Amino acid sequence: MTEKKESEKLENEREYIIPLREKIRVVPRYKKTNKAIKTIKEFLARHMKIRDRDLRKIKLDTYLNEFLWSRGIKNPPHKVKVRAIKQGGIVRAELVDFSKKLSAKKAREEKLEKAAKEIVKKKKQKEKKEAVKPKEKPGEKTEEAEEKKKAEEKGKKAAVVEAGKEMEKAAAKKMKHTAKGSKKSPVVQRKALSR
Repeated sequence: MTEKKESEKLENEREYIIPLREKIRVVPRYKKTNKAIKTIKEFLARHMKIRDRDLRKIKLDTYLNEFLWSRGIKNPPHKVKVRAIKQGGIVRAELVDFSKKLSAKKAREEKLEKAAKEIVKKKKQKEKKEAVKPKEKPGEKTEEAEEKKKAEEKGKKAAVVEAGKEMEKAAAKKMKHTAKGSKKSPVVQRKALSR
């Protein structure tokens, strides 16, 4: 069974050196790299046996795309070495020979991806540890729980004070727009009652 999978993998994965010079030569200068991309897709559709030669079923790797566009629209490379992998009805093309610049970029991106995976893994482990901790019994209180409650109470008191100040400002603003000498604002009435 493993021999079949290996043979399938060999049939579905191939390396090609795709010549671009002849196809690119006949198009205007401002369309050369676009034609190079289309040429690669046509070549892979023909050689990887894509039904109806549908170019939408061929996906180019970002590094391959950058390699083609690295010298601009007017001067693409004359040939490119590509690894084609067929999965289902879709062919994915990857660049084989990286330039120094692209290989450094790929290494950087792989390093960032690896770091991101490690961070996610650590978060999951932390969540598991928190889920495993035994819950407190109703009669027992720990110092942390008491500190949290005190902090919440202080936060609530501060919120009440802020809300009162905002209400006073709103009432003063409302009073400012009413006729002078008419009704007293609720804030003034409260102050009078509290004295």
